Parts: sequence; structure tokens; C-alpha cells
Amino acid sequence: MKITKFQERFNECLYFGKIKQTEIAKAANVSKQCISDYKAGKSVPSIDTLFLLCKYLDVSSDYLLGLED
Repeated sequence: MKITKFQERFNECLYFGKIKQTEIAKAANVSKQCISDYKAGKSVPSIDTLFLLCKYLDVSSDYLLGLED
């Protein structure tokens, strides 16, 4: 399975920010399982969830999607 830019950057943000899956799941109004699926590359967030994730992580959607560094 190919690692996507989103998966790579999402995992980096969680790791370096020392963010627990339960914390970000609550902030994004999704289940912990959804966060696990994003981390594993099994699924990607909806546009609304992506917005909440970016807001919580304090990064742009372009960054998370690999459109900018």
C-alpha cells in the first residue's frame, strides 16, 4: 500500500504535537476509529472534517494534502 501525503503529514502532526487520537477525534467530531483509519491510510476525511483537523493541528489543508511545504 502506498503511503499518501495526507497520511504521512497527518501522522507527523500527531507525533510531533504529541496529540492523542482521542483528543483529535473529539475536536473533529469523529470516532477514534476514524482517526486510526486516517493514520493507516484506510480512509480520508470529509471536507468538513479536514477543516476541523486543520484548525486543531494549526496547519493548512494544502499542507496536509501535500500541495505545499
